[in-house]
Amino acid sequence: MSRRVSWEGVFPAVTTQFNDDLSLNIDATAKVMDGLIRDGVSGLIVCGSVGENTSLERKEKVAIMEAAKSVAAGRVPVLCGIAEFTTAFAVETAKEAARVGIDGVMVMPALVYSSKPHETAAHFRAVASATDLPVMLYNNPPIYKNDVTPDILVSLADVDTVVCFKDSSGDTRRFIDTRNMVGDRFVLFAGLDDVIVESVAMGAVGWVSGMSNAFPREGETLFRLAKAGRFAEAMPLYEWFMPLLHLDARPDLVQCIKLCEHIMGRGTALTRPPRLALLPQEKAEIEAMMAKALKNRPRLPDVGLKAA
Repeated sequence: MSRRVSWEGVFPAVTTQFNDDLSLNIDATAKVMDGLIRDGVSGLIVCGSVGENTSLERKEKVAIMEAAKSVAAGRVPVLCGIAEFTTAFAVETAKEAARVGIDGVMVMPALVYSSKPHETAAHFRAVASATDLPVMLYNNPPIYKNDVTPDILVSLADVDTVVCFKDSSGDTRRFIDTRNMVGDRFVLFAGLDDVIVESVAMGAVGWVSGMSNAFPREGETLFRLAKAGRFAEAMPLYEWFMPLLHLDARPDLVQCIKLCEHIMGRGTALTRPPRLALLPQEKAEIEAMMAKALKNRPRLPDVGLKAA
């Protein structure tokens, strides 16, 4: 029997902020987190892909977790991404997350190595079995080359700490396949921005979002409209948002999202190598996209968001 969590709604994959010398700017990172909570998001994911997890040292990850716990102060759940090269390193990070006292962890497959299905399952099982924290398993086959299929997920149904599945494959049929196999055993989260309405229609109750870093109120409103079946109201917002949501599916998604976030006055566009700044033409294209979006920014339907 798995434990129950109340995770639902939009959990932005929070960006990590750096100083001009590319050292960690923990105060700016905390400010980003607080701004997202203030604007009504339902949770936070720190040290995810958008948070440049693999560019961070262990002590920096711990500092970000501690800041997130302090900033959230129980207002919303906080999860920390675990993206490590080995199972042992992932277990160590999970133990640090438990020591800090955040609300859960989002575990990626072991990175770099393209594992076989049973190896992927074994990695998840080892990490989840080594912690009492609730675990979200993260599937992103286009980026990480390891596909966490419904069959792999179902093989982990006996691990009680595994409570949630985030799918970024873009194949929304997997939500139905998983439910057909194990009912409501797992909380289902969407992980790819530009299929969010479809994912919610197929049973996702949460969204780990990239572009909601720049537009948190639009993201949370779109999610709530879809969740309530208010599709006639959701579609104009979705259509407005879609060019920006497509950025989440690019290899340089972090640079794109940080640039949009910077334009909105919420953070800087700095990323750590190997992520380099966008080329001038790419930067100009996204700036033009943002200018168009801001010119046509829609009035949001009422979904019960607190005032900004």
